[in-house]
Amino acid sequence: MRVIGTVGLAGSGKGEFAAVAESLDIPVVTMGDVIRAECRNRGLDPAEHHGEIAQALREENGPAAIAEESLPHIEEALENADTVLVDGIRSGVEVDAFEERFGEAFVLVSVEAPFELREQRIGERGRDKVDGDGESLAARDERELGFGLDEAMARADITIENTGTLEEFRTQVREVLQ
Repeated sequence: MRVIGTVGLAGSGKGEFAAVAESLDIPVVTMGDVIRAECRNRGLDPAEHHGEIAQALREENGPAAIAEESLPHIEEALENADTVLVDGIRSGVEVDAFEERFGEAFVLVSVEAPFELREQRIGERGRDKVDGDGESLAARDERELGFGLDEAMARADITIENTGTLEEFRTQVREVLQ
């Protein structure tokens, strides 16, 4: 059994990392799905309220709330797979939750890229703002770093500098996953 978590700022390549995992038939548990579900439970549009509800969940249920809500989904995926990818870790507290549950079987990968490159990638996606609520990339970085994203990135077992071509990145990801 192996649980691989990814951490990184918006536009760094975490989504592409997850896409490579899926292409290798590795189940992906996206922590943001917990937030989107909670938005719907509260009658809110996830595209407009994602960041707000992420913060609210942490304030209401503690800093590891989203990780804790993701654990049953990860354990369910492990029933049919040897490896599961957890996409969207945002803090050292969340890393603690996964390390506590999975021990040595948990591996954290930080996906990193410079601000300008991340900004360009997000622009190429056809969005000049990161979130539907109009939050800028710089503001999102600040919010996520406030959750402790920088601490989580610093604790990574593996760091991938995603500054080359898409195929170079995919090759690095396959090496980590295999």
